[in-house]
Formats: sequence, structure tokens, C-alpha cells
Amino acid sequence: MSAPFAPITAVPEGAAVPGDPSAADTPRFDGPAEARVPWWRVALVLAGRAGSAVLRGARVVRPIGWLAILGAIVLWVIGPLYGWREMTTGAIALTVIVVACGAFLLGRTAYDVSLDLNRDRVVVGEHAQGGLILTNPTSRAIPASRVVLPVGQGRGIFAVRRLAQAESVTELFRIPTQRRGVLPIGPVSVLRGDPLGLFERVERKDDPTDLYVHPRTVPFDGESLGFVRDLEGMPTTDLARDDISFHALSEYQPGDDLRHVHWRSSARTGVLMMRTYEQTRRSHFVIAISRSAREYRTDEEFELAVSLGASIGRRAMRDAFEVDLRTQGTSLRAGSERRMLDSLSDFEAERMPEGIAELGAFVGTDVPSASFVVLVTGRGATATDLKAAAARVPVGARTLVCIAEEGADPQLRRIADADVLTLGTLDQLPTAMRRALG
Repeated sequence: MSAPFAPITAVPEGAAVPGDPSAADTPRFDGPAEARVPWWRVALVLAGRAGSAVLRGARVVRPIGWLAILGAIVLWVIGPLYGWREMTTGAIALTVIVVACGAFLLGRTAYDVSLDLNRDRVVVGEHAQGGLILTNPTSRAIPASRVVLPVGQGRGIFAVRRLAQAESVTELFRIPTQRRGVLPIGPVSVLRGDPLGLFERVERKDDPTDLYVHPRTVPFDGESLGFVRDLEGMPTTDLARDDISFHALSEYQPGDDLRHVHWRSSARTGVLMMRTYEQTRRSHFVIAISRSAREYRTDEEFELAVSLGASIGRRAMRDAFEVDLRTQGTSLRAGSERRMLDSLSDFEAERMPEGIAELGAFVGTDVPSASFVVLVTGRGATATDLKAAAARVPVGARTLVCIAEEGADPQLRRIADADVLTLGTLDQLPTAMRRALG
């Protein structure tokens, strides 16, 4: 008779099976051991968080607030120590004042803030106008607060009344512009503080924007500046072996392109005759303004130089010329009137050894295709400097030098191959340009 079947007992997963020879060698894992963090690491984390909280709290305390807190601490020490009830009473009063003023910081100013400028580009001397729109998007009223609008180095403060749910208010402002530049406006900040000025909390609500203050320019009419631009270019007096505008016939020279042989004339004369052409050139204007501070006697003289360059550049662009804007070792953006004026908004004079002569050399190497070069500088540039600058501009380009000399009478003279205009005011430019181009 066969042996009965032994009962089958379920064995938990991972447990050793009786009689299994490999059970003794199988390691047992009771789960990952709990990592124990040293107490000093926990203390460092807590101390760091506490320090960050103290720093955030210290930012809301104004100098007069620190004096009040320090005074309360001193009174609390001296009063009980010497038994002076007057000091203790003062400590209690000062503590109550500090705590009451700190309560004004509770709550959040959940404004939706938007800054709307009518124009983000103005001419120096004009006013930029805009509005600050504040809306309460919450379901509860927002108490009265102050809103700060930084403008350059200054700031405007608006007292905003209490706003109910979904209510909005618009604060209008005007920004006077006394000098050329790029003024950062914003970010808009909301101030929460107490009536005594002990505490003040600032919450930024909007990203800053830039206000471009362009230099003054003057329009002028008259004949077109430089060459007339068309699809084929304007012929010049320079001759070329290969171009568009036919000039005359000449004898063959080694290296000439045989495609330009005039066969009829060659057959008649018995000499190989070649067509020669007048070199054409597209109108390419370059406005080069020196930013060397030693060439300007006053800040007003430098501003006049910038306005002269900007005025000539605007006229050249309106004549549909290609215009480049250069200064010592640097090219400025000038793809359009707006970009050119934006580039000149934050254009500043600097103390540097390079002057107008080095600027002329830079134009000659950087823009060799220029057809009209305008060099602008101050009365500090000598005749030698002007002569050196005119000699280094691209060959064949017409050169005009404008000297800004505050209060001077307009004067036109000739130095080397350049016409030199001395101007005392911006309004003298239209008449002086007609004389120089006439």
C-alpha cells in the first residue's frame, strides 16, 4: 500500500523552507533600517530657518522703529532693576505702542496692479503721462495703503483709499523729463505701515518698464542728402571695368574681362577696345558721434552734438538712405528712426584717449562702402584732429564735420577734403546744411 500524501503547509514568502539546504545561506532582510539624523544637524536647520525669519522681520522695521524697540528693552531692564516705577510704566507704554503699530502689518495687499504709459518714448523736455490701475480681486475689502512708483532715482507715492470687493481705482501721474536718458519705471510696490512710521512692509506687484527720453531734433528741408538711392545706384566720377553705367571705350589691359569687348570698334580700329563704366554707389550714410569727454567743454555742448547727429540721421532715413550709427570702437543700433533715437537716449560721454581722429579711422575700416560720412564732435577737437579724421574715412565718400560749440555763430569752412560746420544751437542746422550742400 502506498504511503499517504503529506499535508501541504503554506510557507510565507521569504521564509526558510525546512529541509532546504540553501536556507542556511539565504540572508534575511527585515526592511531598511531607520536613518538616525544627528541632533546637531536638526539644530542647524532650525537655526537657519529662525535666522531667515528674523531677517525677514527685520526688513519691516524702520530706524525709528529700532529706536522704539531698543528704548523699550532698556526701560524694561532699568525699571525693575532699580525699582523705578516710572521706568517700568514707560516700558509698558512703549511696548504697547510697538505691538499696536506692528498689528498694522497683518494681512495681505492682494491688489492687481497694471501700469499704463500713454507713450514710452518722449523727447527731452516733454512730460510722460500714464495711469496706475489697482483692482481688488478678493472677496474682502482691502484697507487703505500707499503705493510707490519708482521713476529713475526718484519715486512717487500714492495714497490709495480702501477698496471694496472687485473695486478698482486709477491714479494718474505725469513724469517731467529734464534730460536725455532711459528711465526705469517700477516695479510698483505696495506699502503697509503704521501711522507712527515704526514699521513698513513692501510688496512688489508689477514688473518694471523703461521710458526712453529721446534727444531733441529739428526737421529741415532742401535738397536730398548725399546720393539719390534707386535700384541701380547713382553713377560717380570714379571709373570701373565692370559696372552698369557706360562711360567710354578704352584699350584692352591685361586682366580685363573679355565679355566687355566692343567688337565693332575693335574691328574698325584694329585694336581690342573695352567698355569702361562709371562706378555706381548706393547711398550709405554714416553718422559718427564722438563720445570723448575731452572734446566737449560742457554737458550742454555734448547734448547739442547728440541732437545734431540725431537730426541729420532722421533726415537721411526719411530720404530712404541706409544709415549706420557709430562711435569710438562701437556700432549703435540704427535700423530705423526709433531704434536710432533709442540708442542715443542713453548715449553718454566718457573719458577716453580716443578722439575724433580714431573715430574717423574706425569708420574707414568698419564701413568701407560709406558714401556720406558725418563726423560730430565738440570744440575741444583741434584742426589737426579734424584733418586726420577726414583723411581716414572711406575713399570717395563725402565728409561733413559738425562741431558743437555752445553759443557760437554758424560758420562753414574747409579742412582737407571735408566741409566743417560750427554750430551754436540746434536751430542753426537747417540753414547751415543748405549752405554746406549747396
